[in-house]
Amino acid sequence: MTTRAPAPGGAAGPPAGPQAPPPGGLPGRGTAWAEGVERLRAAATTEPGRLRIIGAVLAALIVLFGAVSVWEIAARVTAADDVVGRSQPLSADAASIYRSLADADTASSSGFLAGAQESREVRRRYEADIANASKLLVNAAANTRADEDSRRQIALLSEQLPRYTGLVEQARATNRQGLPLGGAYLRYANEQMTTQLLPAAQRLYEAETGRLYTDYDDARSWPLASIGTGLLALAALAWAQRRNYRRTNRVFNHGLVAATAASVVVLLWLAVGHTVARSGLSEARSDGQESLKVLNDARIASLQARAGENLTLVARGAVLAEDAKSDKYDADFRSNLEQLESGLSTALRLADDPAGKTPVTAAVDGVEQWKQRHAAARESDLRGDYEAALTQVIGDDRHKDSSGAAFDTVDASLEQAVAHEQQEFTRAARGGLGALGGLATGAAVLAVVGAAAALLGIGRRLSEYR
Repeated sequence: MTTRAPAPGGAAGPPAGPQAPPPGGLPGRGTAWAEGVERLRAAATTEPGRLRIIGAVLAALIVLFGAVSVWEIAARVTAADDVVGRSQPLSADAASIYRSLADADTASSSGFLAGAQESREVRRRYEADIANASKLLVNAAANTRADEDSRRQIALLSEQLPRYTGLVEQARATNRQGLPLGGAYLRYANEQMTTQLLPAAQRLYEAETGRLYTDYDDARSWPLASIGTGLLALAALAWAQRRNYRRTNRVFNHGLVAATAASVVVLLWLAVGHTVARSGLSEARSDGQESLKVLNDARIASLQARAGENLTLVARGAVLAEDAKSDKYDADFRSNLEQLESGLSTALRLADDPAGKTPVTAAVDGVEQWKQRHAAARESDLRGDYEAALTQVIGDDRHKDSSGAAFDTVDASLEQAVAHEQQEFTRAARGGLGALGGLATGAAVLAVVGAAAALLGIGRRLSEYR
């Protein structure tokens, strides 16, 4: 049995134990990242290793190109689909709410003037306007995006519309009893319409139209990331083929050529498809939506002008304008008629085909006729001949040339123009959306094909070293 030699001084030393590893880890071993880098460095010292690295990089770039293309095109397809199927319909519904409310106000004043002789057509028009506005408000509440301002306007409209209809019914019932208080009820209903309902409808329309333009911009924005990664992948493929040519003196590597062709197809498809889609959406905006906005504004101005014309006879000078001299409702009529004429001038300039110009021209002619007949009715009213003025404004079986008939011509012409521009918008927007059809799927498939072809092409070169 052996014994350990005593330590100097006679004391026994501690038994020898395992040595602590040096700082930084065990000798010869590093982190996983360092090991991976070391392997890559070692592989890069041989031609097969370099080829494997080149193949992996090429495949990764092509797959990245496909993935970015799918991501960007999917976003633009979603935005374009929203333009066609969501944003523009909601904007059109908001405009229809505004128009229905203004038309209901016009129909209620026309029915009030007719009194007991109110026609079924006028009554049905008023009821249809209220029903349409109510239905569209429900639809807007269900489909509008989570925007607090839009929901607030919808809530305000839903709250105020029953109050307005109650005032109109009170005015109608009182008027049929021959009581002068009916005019006050109708004026108050009109005040509710012009100060509460129509401004809320206008704000809702502006909010939905703003979202429509946002979707336009999203759908039309260039896929710069996709184009950039595509050009980078093509540059890498060109460099790899040039390197292959210089080392082997072979002009073509079939796998790399196929990968290049697949990448070129995706890039061209991306550029051409997006250009066509952008053109279609731009046409939908400039030739459709802009014209629709102008025509909707013009139609609303015509409806408000007609309501002002009717209320001039209802109030009989009881409500003065801000100058405390002229009749408020007659001043409103003149102001709205100026807006109508300005809008029709713009709409005529924007109309780019005979089918769009014809109804606008008819509306312009109708406005001139309306102005003449209104002037004659106003003259009769100012000289105290109320019955003659009433006949000239609402007409009867013997007098068909009333200002109301001229207004009906203007309104029908504008409705026809709006319908035409809506068709033009839908055609152009769907064409733009269609240009993006299949692009995302095609980019994904071709990217996979291109990556596989690049790997096969590099594998062909590797087989020469076996």
